[in-house]
Amino acid sequence: MALLRMRNAQGANATEIEKKIKRGNALRQGSAWRGPRGLVALLLFAVCLCGAAIWLCVTFLDSDVTETLVRQGELVSPQPRFFSVQCSEDYDNHKRYPGCTPQRCGRAVTDGVVTREEAQVLRRLAERGLSLAGSDGGASILDLHSGALSMGKQFVNIYRYFGDQISDVFTQEDFQLYRSARERIQAAIAETFGLDRTLMYLTKPTFFSRINSTLAKTQHDEYWHPHIDKVTYGSFDYTSLLYLSDYGSDFTGGRFIFMDPNANRTVEPRAGRVSFFSSGTENLHRVEKVAWGTRYAITVSFTCDPAHAISDPAMP
Repeated sequence: MALLRMRNAQGANATEIEKKIKRGNALRQGSAWRGPRGLVALLLFAVCLCGAAIWLCVTFLDSDVTETLVRQGELVSPQPRFFSVQCSEDYDNHKRYPGCTPQRCGRAVTDGVVTREEAQVLRRLAERGLSLAGSDGGASILDLHSGALSMGKQFVNIYRYFGDQISDVFTQEDFQLYRSARERIQAAIAETFGLDRTLMYLTKPTFFSRINSTLAKTQHDEYWHPHIDKVTYGSFDYTSLLYLSDYGSDFTGGRFIFMDPNANRTVEPRAGRVSFFSSGTENLHRVEKVAWGTRYAITVSFTCDPAHAISDPAMP
């Protein structure tokens, strides 16, 4: 009888010991999460969470973008990709110039006019010029035609302000490449829209732009507002942009958005890519805010009115 009680006691003790062992194992496993392994696991989880958040920000940076016309990774060459839209009445409010005033309206994109290597040279030109000054806000311009250069909250004439130093910044070859790119863009616009290129004239403002994520300090820095070029500048008939940097690697945000009545349609910048369009209300547009990095481009504008023509820039 005593032996039976001892065996029962031993059985009870064994059961109790097993329970303690299980509880101990559970506690050790729980404490592991509070130790080094747990810290590593928590850090990995945090990294994954941050990565997902960044991806969502980049992907949905501008929720108004509902259709991408041309992506950065695409190569549109040799022929431009053209998207036709109905002409607005804007051109009826101005003198019409046969052979130039838009009869066919739309927007087009091409990677076959300026090479990526040429775009890199033009970008270095812009970097050198804008390194002399620049806006306090996120948008700076350099106009080689008028000499306008962003400086703080104002503009200065780069040729007068820096005088003889200009020859240390720019070369004749820079200006020759700039002129050559302008001529090729003009020819592409004329061919696409069926125009007489001799009746198209370069007009102002035509300029380099540098945009980053710095907060705007003046109205000039607020580049992201929707606008119509023909309304803002009555002389504009055709607008083009030559991109000098790549969306997704040099910067994010900064995509060009056409704001149509039924959808927004975007062009993703690519170095050497030229986007051009008729300048009326049919092409209401904006540039989304740059999120990070720096976006370089050249705006090249054309008019049908010879009274608003400007010449190519030349070294002083």
